[in-house]
Amino acid sequence: MDSRHAPRTTPNVISLRLRDLSQLFNSLDPSPFIDRDLDADAEEFIVSWTKELPSHHELKLVIDLTVAPPPDRAAETQDAVRHYFHERAESKLREFHQLMRRGRISLIIGLLFLAVCLTIANLFEKLGFVALSGIVRESFIIVGWVAMWRPLEIYLYDWWPLRSELRVFRRLSRMEVELTRGK
Repeated sequence: MDSRHAPRTTPNVISLRLRDLSQLFNSLDPSPFIDRDLDADAEEFIVSWTKELPSHHELKLVIDLTVAPPPDRAAETQDAVRHYFHERAESKLREFHQLMRRGRISLIIGLLFLAVCLTIANLFEKLGFVALSGIVRESFIIVGWVAMWRPLEIYLYDWWPLRSELRVFRRLSRMEVELTRGK
């Protein structure tokens, strides 16, 4: 490919200023450093910036520290941040699969209930109750379609936000992390 037509993949930089590296991670998490959760405010800041940056560029997190971190922690920071976002992506993927499973079950139940409602509506009409048959028939049809509301909502709307969050977390799980020392 000609370099003039190659896509630009310059990193989008997210800058974060902290006093020391411990502010990046949840102080109550007793896990080893590599498995620690990010601080909720730090995660929200990083995720919100990521959502505003173009998705076709790689990300880079630059953490400007006032106090230099211990060398072993500095070396493990990128892996710890990537690991955290990888775990968040896996969690969103599981949540997506659970939603789709719930959608399938809801769809089966909804279709069965709709079939029963339509059958009852048709039976009621065939039994010859002319005065009430129109009202009862339409009522069963409406109730049957209302039962389809949730599966349709899942398959038409509920999965979008989960897939979007999954893409963000996967993107964050690949980002470069650089520590700098503030002046």
